[in-house]
Amino acid sequence: MSHSLTSNPARITVPKIIQKKLAGEKITSLTAYDYSFARIVDEAGVDIVLVGDSLGMVEHGHDSTLPVTMEEMLMHVKAVRRGVQSALLVADMPYGSYQINDEESLRNALRFVKEGGAEAVKLEGGSKRAETVKCLVRAEIPVMGHIGLTPQSLLSFGGYKVQGRTEEAGERIFEDALALENAGAFSIVLEGIPRELAERITRTVSIPTIGIGAGPDCDGQVLVIHDLLGLNRDHIPKFVRQYAALGDQAFQAICNYVQDVHNAKFPLDQESYHSEARHENRIHSIRNA
Repeated sequence: MSHSLTSNPARITVPKIIQKKLAGEKITSLTAYDYSFARIVDEAGVDIVLVGDSLGMVEHGHDSTLPVTMEEMLMHVKAVRRGVQSALLVADMPYGSYQINDEESLRNALRFVKEGGAEAVKLEGGSKRAETVKCLVRAEIPVMGHIGLTPQSLLSFGGYKVQGRTEEAGERIFEDALALENAGAFSIVLEGIPRELAERITRTVSIPTIGIGAGPDCDGQVLVIHDLLGLNRDHIPKFVRQYAALGDQAFQAICNYVQDVHNAKFPLDQESYHSEARHENRIHSIRNA
């Protein structure tokens, strides 16, 4: 599949994302996991479409992102690629795809670019991932960092807990941001950290920060599309704003469909096809009327 940057001058690129920070323009990002939603998100004018490993939870029913595989991620990235025409497409590197060594990390990142059509990859971790980021950047693969509450660190964190609340913990996250910037990352996701810390990082680094549960002072924001649309009917995090209640609407629509079928109210005659003989008789009746 061709996705030439020159075919669409309005296409969002890594340099354009960086320029938005310099110009003081806010950056918008949403997740997408399939072709249909990718088209909608892209046509709505979102800057960055992230195929997040959160698909393990919202699409595959896992209770964390840890079981997600490279093959699963690639399948979703390919589908989203076909729906995205303008936004920057970023692929999340799943747990285990970049923790072994830099050679393995590069091989997997290259697959996202060559097979999936991604234009950047995202990986979690700060200072301890700096060398991996440098390795990918040397191979001309743009890297989005991710620090703070990193979901792949669920086991060591002991759950999904806000990070960086103490001075010491906040300083570690601040140093992580500097390490990612120095390693060549083009942006950093700040997740689940105090607003004050996110503001300090955003003010200090030269690359864009994308917040999720990090307050309004980041250069941009990202949300899981299922949360934004109200498709997730379970616990909603504090930082999520639901812009629709599609889960409830879908539930009611399906209940209505089930009831109509049970009561023989669907399909009706006008929702049915007819034989040619009936069609000709109907035309004849109209002409003789």
